[in-house]
Amino acid sequence: MFVRVLGSAAGGGFPQWNCGCANCAGVRSGAVRALPRTQESIAVSADRERWVLLNASPEIRGQIEAFPKLHPRGPRDSPISAIVLTNGDLDHCLGLLSLRESHPLEVFATRAVEEGFREGNVLYRTMERFEGQVRWRRLTLEQPVELPGGLELTAWGAPGKLPLHLADRRSPSAEDNLGLLLRERGKPASLAYLPALGRVGDRERQAAAEARCVFLDGTFWSSDELRKVDPRAPLAEAMAHQPVGGPRGSLAALSGSSAPHRFLIHVNNTNPLLRDESPERAAARAAGWEVAWDGMELTL
Repeated sequence: MFVRVLGSAAGGGFPQWNCGCANCAGVRSGAVRALPRTQESIAVSADRERWVLLNASPEIRGQIEAFPKLHPRGPRDSPISAIVLTNGDLDHCLGLLSLRESHPLEVFATRAVEEGFREGNVLYRTMERFEGQVRWRRLTLEQPVELPGGLELTAWGAPGKLPLHLADRRSPSAEDNLGLLLRERGKPASLAYLPALGRVGDRERQAAAEARCVFLDGTFWSSDELRKVDPRAPLAEAMAHQPVGGPRGSLAALSGSSAPHRFLIHVNNTNPLLRDESPERAAARAAGWEVAWDGMELTL
């Protein structure tokens, strides 16, 4: 299995357009050693010809242009065979609207995520220019499904929450936020993908134990991280993100993972993990984890 990280930051990217925190101001001025990052998404393939995107970020056009394997091979073509949505957050699905140029798309999502994106969304009409422009494929929890190009996916309901724009419109569901386990058909699991996670539970530990590579939610290092920028901001847990650091953090919860490849992804612009020389980066590395970066490639 081949993996390309298209984007590795949380919503808003890094630096975030309206943020002057120490991280964002520092990377703009060059005072902080850190890589700019676009919003989280990865591409996976079993043959380097047909690619599946995990999430479709608002910056999907630039991410496609930065990776020649996703460029058209003819006048009207795309090597993108399918898109899998882990939840309905805008930083995970808004990119679909940027792929509206009369090209057929196959999108894998739970019923809850599909309905949250389609219902009441007048902009979705731009993706209905012809019959079958978007073919929605239903993800059923814990039921393996075949993806184009020889991949197999199992999804489960991971601790999370409703997207902000749906919070007062319907009741939460186990289908709102997913963890993913991918493998090449007939082979052991290669990739566990957990980009948004309110808490590491037994199912997430099981997936991390099976996979050769784990991508884990790295949104916040500490519970009160945003409050250091804005005292009125919510705690990380209130936003359905388990902090990475500390004795109750996600790294401690997955300390038994023996996966040879372990990465933190969906990293918020305020997170000190983004700094190449921060104590938090050193602590994560000492625990066996690296911070994913845009353009990173793996062969599993």
